[in-house]
Amino acid sequence: MRTKRSPWLGIHALVMLIFIYVPIAMIILFSFNESRLSAEWSGFTLDWYTSLFQNEHVMDALKNTLIVAITSTVAATILGTLAAIGVRRVARKLKLATNALLYLPIVIPDIIMGISLLVLFNLMEIDLSRWTIIIAHITFSISYVYVVVTSRLSTMGKQLEEAAEDLGASPWQTFRFVTLPQILPGVVSGAIIAFTMSLDDFMVSFFVAGPSSTTLPIYIYGQVKRGISPEINALCTLLILVSVALIFLAQYMLGRGKGQKKQRMLPF
Repeated sequence: MRTKRSPWLGIHALVMLIFIYVPIAMIILFSFNESRLSAEWSGFTLDWYTSLFQNEHVMDALKNTLIVAITSTVAATILGTLAAIGVRRVARKLKLATNALLYLPIVIPDIIMGISLLVLFNLMEIDLSRWTIIIAHITFSISYVYVVVTSRLSTMGKQLEEAAEDLGASPWQTFRFVTLPQILPGVVSGAIIAFTMSLDDFMVSFFVAGPSSTTLPIYIYGQVKRGISPEINALCTLLILVSVALIFLAQYMLGRGKGQKKQRMLPF
């Protein structure tokens, strides 16, 4: 028996989508505005994107952002994957406690994490620099990788691993030839999410950045205080497009992993 759906649910969903995406659409639209004033439309142009890539400060911020994102993603992916595999083998009570600790960086407000890391670096007398940003990003990115890889591991049985061990495979061989191929889509998805989070992070980076380690979000914040210019709209548009593309890629990898698992389950 089919239940009658209320039209108000659809209207509510439409209003929420408009509320979320109209401001983003306005930023993208005015990044092509010929006028420097965001209040009026005077024609279509790509000049702001051209001037953006000719801006040395933007290029320096882009360089710092990519170095931080790539380095922290590699480290967080390795540590988060190993943590997920290790926690899978511990006792249930210890697993619950460990899960709570590893989930904590996701739910803690960014401002608290930024302040706590700043205090830690000050107590350890570590000068703020690009490396402090990298360490901070690794700290919260591990949790995202851990969550995705753990979700992937929860759908994988232990039969193949136990069979490999019974046939004389070493723990490293079992991990390399059995476990890793099955969790690889989750590992890649976790890495993409970690890269995206690092690329867009402002709050934590703002607290732990040094004088010569400005990232793109920090640069945007500094420029917005002087007024929103078309260059900033163009820069925000590029960040939005890259972030959306990476999120869709992560979802594709997760879906591909599920499809491969279903194919392996088929008896023919």
